[in-house]
Amino acid sequence: MSIMLRHILNRNSNSYIGRLASASASASGRLFSWRRRTFCSEPQRESIEYDVVIVGAGPAGLSAAIRFKQLCRENDTDLSVCVVEKGAQLGAHIISGNVFEPRALDELLPQWKQEESPITVPVSSDQFLFLTKNHAFSLPCPFNNTGNYVISLSQLVRWMGVKAEELGVEIYPGFAASEILYDSNDTVVGIRTNDMGISKDGSKKENFQPGIELKGRVTLLAEGCRGSLSEKIMDKYYLREKGHAQHQTYALGIKEVWEIDEGKHKPGAVIHTLGWPLDQKTYGGSFLYHMKDRQISIGFVVALNYQNPFLSPYEEFQKFKHHPAIKPLLEGGTVLQYGARTLNEGGFQSIPYPVFPGGAVIGCSAGFLNVPKIKGTHTAMKSGMLAAEASFGVLHKGSSMEKYWDALRNSWIWEELYRARNFRPAFEYGLIPGLAISALEHYIMKGRAALTLKHGKPDNEATNVAEFHCRIKYPKPDGVLSFDIPTSLHRSNTNHEHDQPAHLRLKDPKKPELVNLPVYAGPESRYCPARVYEYNPDETGQLKLQINAQNCLHCKACDIKDPKQNIEWTAPEGGGGPGYSIM
Repeated sequence: MSIMLRHILNRNSNSYIGRLASASASASGRLFSWRRRTFCSEPQRESIEYDVVIVGAGPAGLSAAIRFKQLCRENDTDLSVCVVEKGAQLGAHIISGNVFEPRALDELLPQWKQEESPITVPVSSDQFLFLTKNHAFSLPCPFNNTGNYVISLSQLVRWMGVKAEELGVEIYPGFAASEILYDSNDTVVGIRTNDMGISKDGSKKENFQPGIELKGRVTLLAEGCRGSLSEKIMDKYYLREKGHAQHQTYALGIKEVWEIDEGKHKPGAVIHTLGWPLDQKTYGGSFLYHMKDRQISIGFVVALNYQNPFLSPYEEFQKFKHHPAIKPLLEGGTVLQYGARTLNEGGFQSIPYPVFPGGAVIGCSAGFLNVPKIKGTHTAMKSGMLAAEASFGVLHKGSSMEKYWDALRNSWIWEELYRARNFRPAFEYGLIPGLAISALEHYIMKGRAALTLKHGKPDNEATNVAEFHCRIKYPKPDGVLSFDIPTSLHRSNTNHEHDQPAHLRLKDPKKPELVNLPVYAGPESRYCPARVYEYNPDETGQLKLQINAQNCLHCKACDIKDPKQNIEWTAPEGGGGPGYSIM
């Protein structure tokens, strides 16, 4: 029996999959069987067939699954949906600020306020600060967070998973999709999960289990920002070119959750900052959100098109926490959790054509983040809902998956991102010009400017050679407000099986020592927020790149920022990676 099948049969009997494995009734009262989940006779590799296969149990993937099953109920039809998730459990790889706009959830689950959802802290105040080294200046707040909530997105995803299972969605956490399956016509017909039990040298261990083929009549990719399969699909089918999209541009977000003194805690308070400690040419800023239970979410976001190869986003965050406007809040507090993730900042200009033969790209895999709002969960959810409606039309009515593209362009996602399109590229001209242009766009033009600004160079090409910059001397962590990476990494609950092939692959193993180190001063040792990449001397004293893949937070910064695009992020064994619970 395979790992996945054993997983299905061993699931808690209260879950939908447990009920399915024991052939009991679903929540709707209809009996389900394995008739849509046939096992093929290919030697040593099982295949399970579904109507829809969704890769990624984040907001977009679960919204798609829920909406699809709602349509099945509304039309009294039985179509199967499978969601595969690389995290060990739902929410384990989910990290976000997060000030949540419930617009999409209102459409998807209108009764959510009457249910025990983890959305309980409404925004109570909203501040926008410009920081210098020793001062904070209040700016007009452009975010309009009235009606929004401060949440943990990892907790919301777990709640959504329960709602999806109640509708009959099958969810498999702990299984990483590693390969796209195609038929003879080059149409996508599903995915294959990673083989498990392979050692570093490629040999099969005693616990080896081959990956499972999950075949779907429709496959939806909801892997999140810089999804590895999504990127391959976009390249294979030229989806950016087909959508007349520019390249995507990214930022790296680093976050901690603290527990602070009761007297300092203001549930629902929201603060954003620009300026110090970043230089005038580097776009980024901070967020600080008061959650429930004396917890605050504090983080720092740095655009990955920064020029100085000596810049460390992690160290900039540690430095930021010592600002006089921030330090008093944190003093006496305790860090509960740490994590990092890249996010899309390309917006409207970077939306690819999202439909490919056999499926679609949804959520942050496509890139629907609204940069001036600093929000993408609501747009990711809506894109999943629209893709679900198109998928149902394909399977139940024989319509075309292109209806997803049409619906997307006629939705509030498109309108919202179009109005916000010039905010991020305005900062290509620097911090002060960017603030001026974005204020003009927001307050005067209101997104109606005739001109659409373009993004600058791709993030990796924006990195300057080291000789143009001075090395940045960062202060040592004090262990109270600021911490070294190993201490922070421990708080992320990150874990990988050590004896497995490295999931971070160098296309040219010689390039780090021949190019990255002498030309760019080894920037991978600084942009990575988990110390995955280190240059250490060998027996001859020559510096060699060491990859500590077990530290990986799955943030994808290396896949984006490496100057020569020499690092390829691939999915490790399912279940590996961070173990977020309140992020």
